[in-house]
Amino acid sequence: MSSLTPNPEQMRLIVRVLSMHYEDERAQSDIAKALELSTAKVNRLIKQGRELGMVQITIKSPLMRFFDLEREIADRWSLKRCLVVPSVTGSETSTLTEVGKGAANLLLDAIRDGDKIAVSGGKTLSVMIENLSVSAHYDVEVVPMTGGVQGQHYTDVNHITTQLADKLSGRARLIHAPLHADSEGERDLVMSVKSVREVMSEARSANVAVVGIGAVVGADSTYYMAHPVSEVERARLYKTGVRSEFLGHLIQEDGSVSGNTYNSRLVALLPQELARIPVTIAIASGAEKVEPIAAALNGGYFNSLVTDEHTATALLKEEVLNA
Repeated sequence: MSSLTPNPEQMRLIVRVLSMHYEDERAQSDIAKALELSTAKVNRLIKQGRELGMVQITIKSPLMRFFDLEREIADRWSLKRCLVVPSVTGSETSTLTEVGKGAANLLLDAIRDGDKIAVSGGKTLSVMIENLSVSAHYDVEVVPMTGGVQGQHYTDVNHITTQLADKLSGRARLIHAPLHADSEGERDLVMSVKSVREVMSEARSANVAVVGIGAVVGADSTYYMAHPVSEVERARLYKTGVRSEFLGHLIQEDGSVSGNTYNSRLVALLPQELARIPVTIAIASGAEKVEPIAAALNGGYFNSLVTDEHTATALLKEEVLNA
């Protein structure tokens, strides 16, 4: 086929072939027989028509806006997977349920018999487990990535670990240590205890990890519920660039782990250690989580994200404003 612009007769033939193929949905062999052409020539005519810009494929679906958001976020932060679910306007609880369902499906797609699953605590993981619909038994072990938080039973990491293991018919490995120690020395002592050291080692060797992302502003800040400080101290931390809580660690806007003393007292995996786990799924939703998600993404600590449409849209707008 000549690379020059087709003459009128050639153009008519190209249009006829394109119409039969794309509009009538006829196979190339069928078109070749009808027009008394070779199949190879029909293929070349279709290719030429596309090169000339005569074919435009438009996919019309309400889901396209979710796919577009997923693609933009995945491309911007080099994620392997991004799942954006519908937001339920006026109901944060219903939206979180949708996020939990999406995360549950993503987790089931990722796990295999023999896997080790590492988890953090948090409300989002609790909702994910509530919405986990399992029809098979999995030979898996679930392990915590952090110490526990007293007074928060349903979102505590040991409860999350047990609940997920039960749902999957797997085994749970619990940790008997607090997330926040009173000093760096106490933290080092706790981490040296054999049972704690073994749990942390198990978590580092996980195949799959699921983690929540915490807010550091607002009355419902998960970090300050677990580690209360004064309003003045909260404002000071925010002023120094702290934007997120991730595995108990305070994270700066650029994604780096904050150098403050609070992080040195944690019984938890380092965010950098989580990043070495092959499949790492982060879950977060809500206006108050936009800055925290952006900061955690900037750190590159996970390769999969589950969120809702409103949060995803705000996340990309936040990124544009900070560019």
